[in-house]
Amino acid sequence: MSGAATLRALHHGPKLPLVLPGPWDAAGAKAFADAGFPALATPSAGIAASLGYVDGQTPPDEMFAAIGRIARAVDVPVSADVEAGYGLPARELVARLADAGAVGCNLEDTDHASGSLRDAQEQADLLAQVRAEAGDALVINARIDTYLHGAEDTQEAARRGRLYAAAGTDCVYPIFAPPALLATLATEIGLPVNALATPDGPSPRELGTLGAARVTFGPGLQRRATAAVADLAQEVLAGLDGEG
Repeated sequence: MSGAATLRALHHGPKLPLVLPGPWDAAGAKAFADAGFPALATPSAGIAASLGYVDGQTPPDEMFAAIGRIARAVDVPVSADVEAGYGLPARELVARLADAGAVGCNLEDTDHASGSLRDAQEQADLLAQVRAEAGDALVINARIDTYLHGAEDTQEAARRGRLYAAAGTDCVYPIFAPPALLATLATEIGLPVNALATPDGPSPRELGTLGAARVTFGPGLQRRATAAVADLAQEVLAGLDGEG
């Protein structure tokens, strides 16, 4: 079974939700894979921070290079967050994902130039082009950013999700959707739903009970690791202060 086929099947059980840690570098990816996770999903914001960039400002060449290092480090399928696609034509986007070793991707419907939601049909057309170029070799997770932009309109999120489903996506990601609405969105859209796990929200297991088939962490794990490094730095400094 190909990497994409394996990743696609994991969205449909039997063990759900599919929990995908978000490695930001090769060492972290190997640690997650060695722990037994069956697949991984890179976070664009986590990679950006690890490379010294603000989220959304990582040059595409550096993002794809980082994805490539992560994918080469592990033997499990890797899905890559490639934001809104960096303005690349579908053929080039699919080729660069394949060259990096990614078998899945996130594509969001925020227009980074304007900072607003992209027209839903235009986004669906892009997703359809990516599907046509990739065939079955790519698991497409279509991020729906209505809640991110403050539109608490579940009907609009579901409408976008149905358009994206018709375009051939495998999964939808209504980021920041209220957990209580996950099952409703899954039913109305007809695809597995990705939920974001946050420190103050339901656990991945609870998100699965609420209707999520897939759970990711965004940059959350990278931020926790960075906080641990900050604590370690203070510990080292404290040890120096104690020398005498």
